[in-house]
Amino acid sequence: MLRGRERKHITCCSGALFKYNTMSDTKSKLVNKVVDGKKVSPILPAHLKNYLVDIDGTICEDIPNEEPERMPNAAAFPGAVDTLNKWYDEGHIITFFTSRTEAHRKVTEEWLKKHGFKYHALLVGKPRGGNYHWIDNAPIQVLNMKEDFWKFNYARNKVIGFKPESADSTRE
Repeated sequence: MLRGRERKHITCCSGALFKYNTMSDTKSKLVNKVVDGKKVSPILPAHLKNYLVDIDGTICEDIPNEEPERMPNAAAFPGAVDTLNKWYDEGHIITFFTSRTEAHRKVTEEWLKKHGFKYHALLVGKPRGGNYHWIDNAPIQVLNMKEDFWKFNYARNKVIGFKPESADSTRE
């Protein structure tokens, strides 16, 4: 979690500001990768996941940026804290990626702390409007939020939507 550890502000290519935790264990999880004899961006081992998790409508009730007074008292969805904290404790990277703005950072961090969420980073400024199309050179798995996702997922003790890893050359 961010509290009690060194934090830095970074501006990413979309202009979104985020704070990240400079925990050495996060960086130490990365594995060097070589393609055609050249070093490329490091990757996580196949057994670890990099979770990008939205906030509004995903881990709590959906609150628009135009009504920030509702944010401190948003109800967390049942099972969301337990599931995400379990993944964090298993060594996965948890990053909240939200359309909330930098002006909402403090209330968001306080809300996450109040509800006991463990996480590595909080990115704000995600484009609004949905209909996302992610283009990346890394493998992407999408978990669409369903009303009972957190309850169902935690009860089954596994991630819905993920298929068992095969001998994928991109992960070697």
